[in-house]
Amino acid sequence: MKIVILDGYTENPGDLSWSGFEKYGELKVYDRTPFDDEEILKRIGDAEIIYTNKTPVSRRVIEGAKALRFIGVLATGYNVVDIEAARERDIPVSNIPGYGTAAVAQHTMALLLEACNNVGFHDRAVHDGKWSEKEDFCFWEKPIIEICGKTMGIIGFGSIGRAVAQAASSMGMKILAYSPSILKKIESGESYTVIDGVEYAELDKLLKRSDVISLHCPLNEHNREMINRSTIGKMKDGAILINTARGQLINEVDLYEALESGKVGWAALDVVSSEPVKKDNPLLSARNCIITPHIAWASVESRGRLMDMAVENLRCFLEGKPQNVVN
Repeated sequence: MKIVILDGYTENPGDLSWSGFEKYGELKVYDRTPFDDEEILKRIGDAEIIYTNKTPVSRRVIEGAKALRFIGVLATGYNVVDIEAARERDIPVSNIPGYGTAAVAQHTMALLLEACNNVGFHDRAVHDGKWSEKEDFCFWEKPIIEICGKTMGIIGFGSIGRAVAQAASSMGMKILAYSPSILKKIESGESYTVIDGVEYAELDKLLKRSDVISLHCPLNEHNREMINRSTIGKMKDGAILINTARGQLINEVDLYEALESGKVGWAALDVVSSEPVKKDNPLLSARNCIITPHIAWASVESRGRLMDMAVENLRCFLEGKPQNVVN
């Protein structure tokens, strides 16, 4: 049996092992594959098993890869695969849910603390000699914000949103959560998970009351560019916006204008609308905007869990009991 990994570098740049896959067949790993159907088909060849992270697996690829029996996604999001085309050929598509919860929650808090404490900024100032030139024992060039007692609004309340709520609550923050599925249960009288200290709120209420807004929802047709001039206008002046979910949740021109005007105090982002970030992205020149290169998920521990779960998905498929199937 042949197994092809189309874009393995981000998952494993060399600090993990692919050996878990090798015991199930002949393995070929490509660091990257051009986003071209012909090249993708050429690399798949007569493989029965393929894995992708961001390389698109289109209808044309699925229909052209005649030996294909299973598609694994080395991520939680699976929009790079034509799910319907795979379903029509009875090819299961399995993703990796939950592997990065702790890592993304940690990075969310790191972004928040950087915006509030400006650790990196002041470290650079010290190394540039500014502290040595001062008469006083301390100095700061940007305000330091205390988060205890402030309200965090969390948009999307799955496992990552809940982990962020726990971390923020432990630092004394009040939590508002927006989850359409939970609000629907509340309205209909159905049971739902009650979490101490968390108040479920409609989106408008969350926007108006939150000092910090953190995005943790999957991208869909209903929430694309949900952060825009209109929703920003409902936020508190000087609110902090964090996004470790998907860049397309934000209208970046509108956010740039809000940062420049001071309506949004800080934006702390791990994702942008087009990745790698384009040089003309307006947020690169915005004031008070922190951008990290989509690394919230990328701790070695998190990637190790992803690797183990990807191998387990393959084992279950081969035993006739596929798991984490999204189609």
